[in-house]
Amino acid sequence: MSASSAASRDPHLTLRRVERQQRLVELLVRSRRTTAQPATELGVTTRTVERDLARLREVGVPLTSRPGPGGGVRVATRPGVHRVELTTAEIAALLASMAALGPTATDASRTATLALVTALASPEPSQPPVL
Repeated sequence: MSASSAASRDPHLTLRRVERQQRLVELLVRSRRTTAQPATELGVTTRTVERDLARLREVGVPLTSRPGPGGGVRVATRPGVHRVELTTAEIAALLASMAALGPTATDASRTATLALVTALASPEPSQPPVL
């Protein structure tokens, strides 16, 4: 799947897809799920969830799959909170993207925007901001 196939000519559809994929990642971080479970929770078809998973894999989201009973898909995460170092330019790019998409679609996007704004407003002079 190419980046152009993920593009939509309708900005409302693009926004809905981005919000849905954000919620899908949040669901898959919490627990392993079959494609039918998030489809029901998100109000879409399993095929839509499968396309979203393919797009997420394409951009590097670490998804793990397990077949059979008790199987499903999950975001491969390490336990605990991890420091993320971003340059000012990286923070600016993320903020611009969130502003274009509507940064308050979910509680997580609101808090992420606040964290990015805070990091951008008070960087250490000799080091990149740390989130």
